[in-house]
Amino acid sequence: MGILELFGIASKDPWEQQQQESASDTVRKITDELNHMDREQAKYIASFAYILGRVAHADLDISGEETREMERIVQGLGGLPEEQAILVVQLAKTQTLLFGGTENFVVTQEFNRIASRQQKLALLNCLYAVSSSDQAVSTAEDNEIRRITQELRLDHADFIAARSAYRDHLEVLRKPVKSAGS
Repeated sequence: MGILELFGIASKDPWEQQQQESASDTVRKITDELNHMDREQAKYIASFAYILGRVAHADLDISGEETREMERIVQGLGGLPEEQAILVVQLAKTQTLLFGGTENFVVTQEFNRIASRQQKLALLNCLYAVSSSDQAVSTAEDNEIRRITQELRLDHADFIAARSAYRDHLEVLRKPVKSAGS
């Protein structure tokens, strides 16, 4: 059963249905680790963690700093013990690495459906916190955050406000380093 079917939105397109089932498997694997929580809260944490991993992997490298920041955020957000936050982040990272191209939009749409505007804005700020944890927000990460902002149906002004707080880390705004011969 796909994630959208679970919520009464069935798809007739087999390709779309396969993508939905794959996305629901991602959320389900992480949610299973959070089975002591309320189901809706567990889905929220699972999709939140996945989207953090989506941005961390945008530049094709999830650094140790990014991983630790994701763990810190997930632990604080979910009130989880450190070991469980680590497991949730590892599962989210694995799912992002394995299925990111096909699940990114579907998982983000699920988060959009279950999150309030304030929760979406909090996620937006956490995305920049993760991507800047290694002291640089790559252009790929910045572009991915912009896509997520659009998928969450947040305003451009919301994106700019979150981005402005991290402007010193944006690689696109850094001055090029002059070489010795210049």
